[in-house]
Amino acid sequence: MSFDAKLEIVGVTDVGRKRSHNEDAIGSDPEHGLAVLADGMGGYQAGEVASSIAVNTILGEVRAKLKDISPVEVDDDTGFSRGTLLFKAAIEKANRVIYTAAKSKPECEGMGTTVVAVGFFDNQLTVAHVGDSRLYRLREGHFEQVTSDHSLLQELIDKGFYTPEEARKSLNKNLVTRAIGVEDTVVPDFQEDFVKPGDVYLLCSDGLSDQVDDDEIAAILKNRARDLEDAGRVLVGKANEYGGRDNISVILARSLNTFTDQKTWVSKVFDWF
Repeated sequence: MSFDAKLEIVGVTDVGRKRSHNEDAIGSDPEHGLAVLADGMGGYQAGEVASSIAVNTILGEVRAKLKDISPVEVDDDTGFSRGTLLFKAAIEKANRVIYTAAKSKPECEGMGTTVVAVGFFDNQLTVAHVGDSRLYRLREGHFEQVTSDHSLLQELIDKGFYTPEEARKSLNKNLVTRAIGVEDTVVPDFQEDFVKPGDVYLLCSDGLSDQVDDDEIAAILKNRARDLEDAGRVLVGKANEYGGRDNISVILARSLNTFTDQKTWVSKVFDWF
């Protein structure tokens, strides 16, 4: 289906002030309601190879197979929607491609990438993520982090060794416990939720979340939600203003209206009368 006039997606990526090249990658397909952001790591400029493979593989795989399924139909064996299972298969394929390349090319040894990906299906949202790239949501003035980082720091927070405030000052921010391509298998986390008109979703690399705290990110989005391109530029600019120690990438998506992917059996029944 086309999401014209129902979903707006914009993206901004920037090298930052301290890095010589950009190892982040972003991609979106507003027509199919898809967005993917990856933050690469490892090897001489190999991080950008890993992140690019992840974004292109996930977008390509999900987009190619959407036409053959009803993405909100629930799979009886797993309890997940068909759309979520597409993301699972796509991430697993990206993992295999990156892992194989890292093993076969010396210049790519040790490369991997985090990823956060979303799909908007029939007023529902699928979220898939690996690592510490994040998804946030602004809904009716309430801003919250949707994903939970796969990182050593998050594990220490969960165990009570750090408060979230103390964690912002830690030197262990970038030690991820899961990434795509570093092992022969990967276990993504998935979430499914309903989407409301007016919801704004922010996908970001840690180049934003490590530099700008959640309260300031929320304030920027609340003040500039009417213009997502402007909001994205301001978020990136703020991270650079605070040092720009890493690459900075954001994707912003806003639900403009209700949308449906394929007619449910209920709506089909009503169409008969």
